[in-house]
Amino acid sequence: MPAFRQAIAEGADVIETDVQVTSDGEFVLIHDGEVDRTTDSTGRLDRMTLVAVKKLSAFYGRKEFSSERIMTLGELVKILPASIALLLEVKSDRFLEKEIARRFVAELDRLGISERTALVSFSLDRILAIRSIDPAIPIGRITHKPWKLDHIRPQKGVEMLGPAWYLLVFNPFYVRVAHQHGQMVCPLDSQPERRLWYYKLLGVDAVISNDLARTLRAIGRTARAQV
Repeated sequence: MPAFRQAIAEGADVIETDVQVTSDGEFVLIHDGEVDRTTDSTGRLDRMTLVAVKKLSAFYGRKEFSSERIMTLGELVKILPASIALLLEVKSDRFLEKEIARRFVAELDRLGISERTALVSFSLDRILAIRSIDPAIPIGRITHKPWKLDHIRPQKGVEMLGPAWYLLVFNPFYVRVAHQHGQMVCPLDSQPERRLWYYKLLGVDAVISNDLARTLRAIGRTARAQV
């Protein structure tokens, strides 16, 4: 929650977060499939109910955040201004299950965010499973392996592409080809400041950042609160 609030306050256009599925089919926001690294417990998240998950401290080893809890998608939406879009990375193979994919699409509709949400994943199968339920939802693929042809060049069938930044060095024509296919490109680079000149040269559509204020300063944009 503190990270989301800070991103909103600093003027994020889009918030990206990871979505996992609990054993009882609830959608929660956490990167790992296990809770070991970021909470005060251990175990696989997909073997825990939402009630059990909510008992964990998502403190990431920092005492000042001991009261933080793993959030649900709905809890994020409650604080999300209407001007900010969502980019959700689906992290679990449970999204391959038709019932989970159907419930996820229904949850986006229930929360009223379908029109400003896009889905991405390293797994094309996961996002295609959800796309089969809702053909209108924008999807994108994240890639990072320079030894694979379908990673180093744009893949058709998705609206967005998230290549690891070094793939754009291996293939400087990546963005041009993607744009010819009508696809957006946002390099996977949590600290993009040193390469902003290159991204501008290539004409990428967006950048992501782990430090929004620093990135905004680097591109000459003043941090602003979203309302």
